Amino acid sequence: MDFAYAGGVLATGPAETTSDPAALEGGGWWAVAVTFEGKVTCVRFTDVRRAPHPEGPWSAPGAWTSSLDRAAYTAGVRRIRDEIADGVVYQANLCRVLSAPLPAGAGMAGLGSRLARGNPAPYAMTLSVPGLEIASASPELYLARDGDVVESRPIKGTARTAAGLLPKDRAENVMIVDLVRNDLGRTAATGSVTVPELCAVEEHPGLVHMVSTVRARLAPGTGWPELIAATFPPGSVTGTPKASALALLAELEPVPRGPYCGAIGWVDADARRGALAVGIRTFWAEDGMLRLGTGAGITWGSDPAGEWRETELKAARLLEVASGDGAGQGLDQR
Repeated sequence: MDFAYAGGVLATGPAETTSDPAALEGGGWWAVAVTFEGKVTCVRFTDVRRAPHPEGPWSAPGAWTSSLDRAAYTAGVRRIRDEIADGVVYQANLCRVLSAPLPAGAGMAGLGSRLARGNPAPYAMTLSVPGLEIASASPELYLARDGDVVESRPIKGTARTAAGLLPKDRAENVMIVDLVRNDLGRTAATGSVTVPELCAVEEHPGLVHMVSTVRARLAPGTGWPELIAATFPPGSVTGTPKASALALLAELEPVPRGPYCGAIGWVDADARRGALAVGIRTFWAEDGMLRLGTGAGITWGSDPAGEWRETELKAARLLEVASGDGAGQGLDQR
């Protein structure tokens, strides 16, 4: 079955697919996915209703491998710290992609329903259409829109408990909030950008996050195409300055991120509402493989071993849910 599921809403009956975000200013209910590299997919569905998450077959994937092993990842952290010392960047988000063979017959409906039960998330979404199979348990809001009001809730700072958050986490969060303010300001009415909440601590399954809220009112004549163009990729998964961080990450990360760290969500063009998550805590199927990204924000105060452990923490519970066998433990051996 081709479907999208988000926020208790099940959408079926795909009627139109486009790569043009201008369609989101027309009519209808759309599922939206944008890869980190900028490939846009918008799918309009005709049957949209409140329903439980669809069920489907699922079985544990094969052995996981990582695009960066521990040595390569910690070397990348040290390289970013060198670039910070040289004034090239202030912060950069270094990521790796985990891959495992996808069992025959396993589908995103089965994985998405497991995630909904085992790792509930405020911006979770499952999308299954030809050429695009995603099951996301994202806790992070990239862009929400209600009429002309837009909001972003960047996450920076992750630990097992609130007591484990460090001064480095707050400094990193404040830096990214400043970046998001500037990004939103490109499409906002003058003087409308505010920060209603700074560095709040939120509890999520297995960990806590430090989260801020940035809000603005759109300038006349702007909408989803302008918003995405001005703010993508999300600041929390790139770095600051954004252009310099992206150039550095292109050197350090050996494989594309794909849907991971992109945007995943829905737009109700008739109601002028929508919510796009940052594509973290996100599985996707590609070329017979199941993939999952994980990463950490690197600052001058980063410890390479500690940042590797943060990537482990973020991935562990998701791999356990997907495999049902404790696969999230001891990832450094994989």
